[in-house]
Amino acid sequence: MTDNLVNILKEKPIIIPRILLNNYKLLNITEEELIVLIYIINIGDKITYNPEIFVKELNIDKFKSMEIINNLLEKNIISMKIEKNSSNIREEYIYTDLLYNKLSSLILNKEEKTEDNLEEIFSSFEKEFGRTISPMEYELIKSWINDKISKELIIEALKEATYNGVSNMRYIEKILSEWQRKGIKTKEDVIKDKNNFKNNKKKEVEVYDYNWLEDE
Repeated sequence: MTDNLVNILKEKPIIIPRILLNNYKLLNITEEELIVLIYIINIGDKITYNPEIFVKELNIDKFKSMEIINNLLEKNIISMKIEKNSSNIREEYIYTDLLYNKLSSLILNKEEKTEDNLEEIFSSFEKEFGRTISPMEYELIKSWINDKISKELIIEALKEATYNGVSNMRYIEKILSEWQRKGIKTKEDVIKDKNNFKNNKKKEVEVYDYNWLEDE
């Protein structure tokens, strides 16, 4: 019994494409549909349609599995075609091409949005510097984006540098590094940090100016 259980646990694991797992809700796919879809993906790009398979492998009611397949068809996530098999018998086959096309579109749209954001940041730097940024500066800004630093925070660091009369990328990088060390992630965090700094300075001045000789 134990040996059989161990062998079952050693069976080939199910592979789930990360892009699908992260974005299935954007494709209007439910959790139940996702489970069936993942199973289909792991069988192959083209599988014979047989509701009994889902009953046996996924423990889903036969009519429920048929409903799920129909939903995926209506949402254009999968397609189904009738073709002749190797024995010249007509069978229904499920294809996953539509799913991969939709996932590809999602990736491309995200890349386009990223490029738009980058262009906006580059324009802000060129406007503040009063010149075209160099290829090295371009790569440095991209590295900040790749390090998951928000566009908002990068722009705030740029403004901070220009306010201090510095048009230097390394100076901006130091600002960002200091903010990361402090856990600053948004514009609101920057404002809060500045206010805290001013309040602390004010307290230091008040203590320094105190006339101890007049204290009764």
